[in-house]
Amino acid sequence: MRNLNSPSLTLSRDALRDGMTRAGWPPSSIADAELAMVELIVNAWRHANTTSPVVLILFLANTLRVTVSDRGPDLPEQQPLSVLAEAGRGLQLVAGLTHRWGVDPQHLGKTVWFELDGAA
Repeated sequence: MRNLNSPSLTLSRDALRDGMTRAGWPPSSIADAELAMVELIVNAWRHANTTSPVVLILFLANTLRVTVSDRGPDLPEQQPLSVLAEAGRGLQLVAGLTHRWGVDPQHLGKTVWFELDGAA
């Protein structure tokens, strides 16, 4: 099992939390963004076999955009779930916590992103 507190995860969580706090985002939005970002990073480790995904945190006017890039060629898709499924809820979680999410294929791998809109 991989260490879920790797330097990339810890540093990314700290940077996201610090940036959102400084920008005046409410704690509930910070928690949602943190959980969504962690899910994308863990997906990059598990499904794309990328030990150091590239995380970018952008503040664009009143919108937060977080991207996680990995080397995996397969694009993520939300899967229908059974009540008894033990896995596969990650993208549904991201969709439920954020305003928008998507995936952009790259020459080598892909970038998965989400956006949260802040108060005007």
